[in-house]
Amino acid sequence: MDPTRRAWVEVDLAAIQGNVAQIRQHIGSKCRLMAVVKADAYGHGALAVSRATLEAGANCLGVATLEEGIQLRQESVQGTIILLGAINTPEEALEVQRWQLEPTLCTPKQVLTFAEAITQPLPVHLKIDTGMGRLGTHWQEALSFVRLAYSQPTLQVASVYSHLATADEPDSFVLQEQHQRFQFVLKSLQLEGLAPPSVHLANSAATLVDSALHYDMVRVGLLIYGLSPGPHLENILHLQPSMQVRARIVQVKTLPAGSGVSYGHHFHTQQPTRVATVAIGYADGIPRTLSGKLFGLVRGQRAAQIGNVTMDQLMFDVSGLGDIQEGEIVTLLGCDGEHCISAQDWAAQLGTISYEILCGFKHRLPRVVRQFSTVS
Repeated sequence: MDPTRRAWVEVDLAAIQGNVAQIRQHIGSKCRLMAVVKADAYGHGALAVSRATLEAGANCLGVATLEEGIQLRQESVQGTIILLGAINTPEEALEVQRWQLEPTLCTPKQVLTFAEAITQPLPVHLKIDTGMGRLGTHWQEALSFVRLAYSQPTLQVASVYSHLATADEPDSFVLQEQHQRFQFVLKSLQLEGLAPPSVHLANSAATLVDSALHYDMVRVGLLIYGLSPGPHLENILHLQPSMQVRARIVQVKTLPAGSGVSYGHHFHTQQPTRVATVAIGYADGIPRTLSGKLFGLVRGQRAAQIGNVTMDQLMFDVSGLGDIQEGEIVTLLGCDGEHCISAQDWAAQLGTISYEILCGFKHRLPRVVRQFSTVS
């Protein structure tokens, strides 16, 4: 490890590839797997993760924006790259075609924009809103929407899909309602002779919930990175988290009893306390709202974070942990010895989801890619 590096994110590609292999086994050989690598692969680094997942058996990649797709093509990533976000302008349509990307079209207007702008046949994916309320044509208008796309000579309908809003929740009522609406749409298309070559509905949670939701492809993000979409889904696959966050201790001092620590002095020492200042803060993606709730791992031991998280540093109580020195490494997420801290632990404390934690680490933290598993 570079001794000059103050803090970093470690990305375990072996864990990612192992997770992909488990997902592939779970869905079966007839179902295709989209590896969702949007938002810089949930903060892990889109280029390395894209190559690793394709090598491990993913059939295609999913990104959110045109820029994300272009960046992968510029790095010579081959294979199908599907844009999951909306594309609205003729200029964007031409860029999609230039970089051999496959767009999601959500409205009749987008269908016509693409059909008029592009010059060569282009595979497109049609999104139906069955209850998410976000992107896509309403399910009751889906037949005319799909019919319009099929009528355009320059468009090749590659798939019809929808997105589930509550697949990660134990109550399946809304999920079943959306599934029924999606089945209604597919039946209507079949009766019109417009059966699409591919149909997909399942995100990570739905991939675990019910094989009836798989159709011929699943779109998997969080599972690839080794985390479960919900507590009730944790034991279905044996996944390995692929992100570790580590930082170096830059100063160690002993503060007397009654000393205030950090901005606002919301924490005071109760006895002489050995305090380690660590070179990472909220400018790197450590939520300030976790102040006083964090633990770090030093030499395989737990240390409590004290005082408010600051922009560039935070402090840990390392009393009783031995002769801790400057330059030693603190693990904020990941494993050290017998202890592990996960993004789900942070999310539970903050009342949010692990997706937000993973995506929150800024690029001031370099990504250090490992080709071997760091989790036993």
